[in-house]
Amino acid sequence: MPDDRLDPSTSDYRLAPAFAARFVGVMLVGLAVALVVVTLLVAILSLPTVTLLVAVVVGVAGVLGAGVAISQRVAVVHLDEAGYRVRLVRGVGVAAADWREVEEAVAASPRGVPVLELRLTEGRTTTIPVQALAADREEFARDVRDHLQRGQRLRPLADPGAP
Repeated sequence: MPDDRLDPSTSDYRLAPAFAARFVGVMLVGLAVALVVVTLLVAILSLPTVTLLVAVVVGVAGVLGAGVAISQRVAVVHLDEAGYRVRLVRGVGVAAADWREVEEAVAASPRGVPVLELRLTEGRTTTIPVQALAADREEFARDVRDHLQRGQRLRPLADPGAP
């Protein structure tokens, strides 16, 4: 679900919990490697053991802080009146563009992965894997469509069944 606390004309989508857990897992592996290096340095250089304790505390605090930031604070997809920005997603293509550059927004499933593909001018594309977002796939697509229509200053089509 988008996080629209600050401005109703913007939408921010966070990383899905499973993907945030992957990031934290990679950070924990990095911390483990760093602690092995610090442990070896403490042993080889006869440094005080408190050095290792400080490295553990700082490392764990860093991983926890980064985990909270990635899962709750960092917007993976940001939509506003001018355009969009995508972060933390590999292979996204064009990471940011103005809505006027978007020619088409389509749902696709390359290699079985559901994505929203924004086709831009000059053959460029932005590919957003919707599973990476903590949002309902259909709501996200509707929100992108609405932002795209407003950004290109298009009026929504009238509902033929409406009076």
